[in-house]
Amino acid sequence: MDSLTGKIERELRQLPVPVALRLPSGQRVGPDPASVLLSFHDAIALAQLANRQIGAVGEAIVEGRVDVQGRMSDLMAAVAGLLPGNPTASNTSWWTHMLRRAKSLTQHTRERDAAQIQFHYDISDDFYALWLDPRRVYSCAYYRDEGMTLAQAQEAKLDLICRKLDLRAGERFLDIGAGWGGLLLWAAEHYGVDATGITLSRNQHAYVNRLIEERGLSGRVRMELRDYRDMDTGQPFDKIASVGMFEHVGRVNMVRYFRTVQKLLRPGGLIMNHGITAGGLTNAQLGAGMGDFIEKYIFPGGELLHVSQVMHDLAEVGLEMVDTENLRPHYARTLWAWSDALESRLDTAREILAATGDATRAEKVLRAYRLYLSGCAMSFEQGWISLHQILATRPNHQLEGGAIRAAQSDYPFRRDYIYGEKSTPCSNSNPKPPQKSSSSKPAPSRC
Repeated sequence: MDSLTGKIERELRQLPVPVALRLPSGQRVGPDPASVLLSFHDAIALAQLANRQIGAVGEAIVEGRVDVQGRMSDLMAAVAGLLPGNPTASNTSWWTHMLRRAKSLTQHTRERDAAQIQFHYDISDDFYALWLDPRRVYSCAYYRDEGMTLAQAQEAKLDLICRKLDLRAGERFLDIGAGWGGLLLWAAEHYGVDATGITLSRNQHAYVNRLIEERGLSGRVRMELRDYRDMDTGQPFDKIASVGMFEHVGRVNMVRYFRTVQKLLRPGGLIMNHGITAGGLTNAQLGAGMGDFIEKYIFPGGELLHVSQVMHDLAEVGLEMVDTENLRPHYARTLWAWSDALESRLDTAREILAATGDATRAEKVLRAYRLYLSGCAMSFEQGWISLHQILATRPNHQLEGGAIRAAQSDYPFRRDYIYGEKSTPCSNSNPKPPQKSSSSKPAPSRC
């Protein structure tokens, strides 16, 4: 134990923030005062820390074998200093690829995907409402202006997506993985679209349908409890968005996913894929056990692809990428906002989670989410994971009729339409659908 303690003391002196440990014997090691104090209840977790098995130490914290005192931002600064190397490094052997493929195949059946989504999203609506913005937008915000609040930045993100898709009144809009309905309702109320959302979360399905009824949007907006693989491709949509969803699809299903999207999109229409991407070229999760931690406690079945792989899979099914934007630092700021909001309401969070009837599980969930939100914020800051908005089109192969010759789609091949002056938002009343041209493409007018 003495040699282990000495090794740990040397490691602590190299960290960017002062960190102290309380050993199982009660002995304190490290500076006093310290920004972070880790109290270990067994030697196993201590050895894992000495070997820089970050994910295993995180698991020990969740399971109550290690207690944490201090700000989560300071803890994550220490974690970054303890990592044994680049967590985006990956074993690229053929055997590793085979194992990943086999795991992805077994994890992404319809039944398992539904169970995995419900594991994460159906914890408690009240718990998520505690630290999300009022619209419960659970994805990267867009801090267009430095002084924006989280709520303002989320609305800016919703509008940015609608602008990029060039939504028009009366268009048929599909939101794949619609969450708590933020984008679905924003698109309907501000852009006058006929909107359909799908989710595998029973809680989200019930919540959004209540909002649709309360806002008088029935008939023009609908939320369905449905797997994207079960969508009817016989009536394609004008515009499609997928926000924070394709991370759950699995590498082995990605081409099939984009092929389904392609069939659901009318020729010339636009698809916005907004999702987390890997920081490394080949890793499906972060190293040092951090990915294993996320897999066990937060997102079972989650897999990340590098943006280059996403582009490849898009192209393979005949979708053309027309615009890509990296919002990585925006997600770091979003996650810190979520983390700070949760940290300021820990007692209330415990009460909400304990109301499920299992106080022990409630405490584990809370510990896991504290580490997850702050750990992801740090990972986006470091560039270990990223966030890309990829706008693509299904070409209609018509050289004439677009904003510019050979556009073959609704995309005008210039960006001024995204950042120009915003048109007047639609009212909640049903707007008149625009006149359709002979090609069934909506006329270029907003409500």
